[in-house]
Amino acid sequence: MAAITTSSAMISAPTLCVSAAGGRTNRRRHIDPKTGHALEILGHAIEYLTDEFVHEAATFSAGDEKLKAVQLLMTLNRQVYFGCPLAPTLGERCGFFLRACFG
Repeated sequence: MAAITTSSAMISAPTLCVSAAGGRTNRRRHIDPKTGHALEILGHAIEYLTDEFVHEAATFSAGDEKLKAVQLLMTLNRQVYFGCPLAPTLGERCGFFLRACFG
């Protein structure tokens, strides 16, 4: 788990989405409209700061405040995304349907 500290709070976010079997999962998530809007805003902010950083032709350094801001926004973006519930797989949906019909 990664963590970024700010002056008043510590924000932690998973670096990978890991399944119970220990492998990485590519499952979809249920994203409601409010959360989708938040992800969109965060994405635009990340893109804006990154473009600004590139157009200034700045050199990368660990102490750069703009780079820290981009990292913070990316961490928040991951937190919001991974906070959304996993959508059931096709197999799970078929199982729910069969149990409802014949269970």
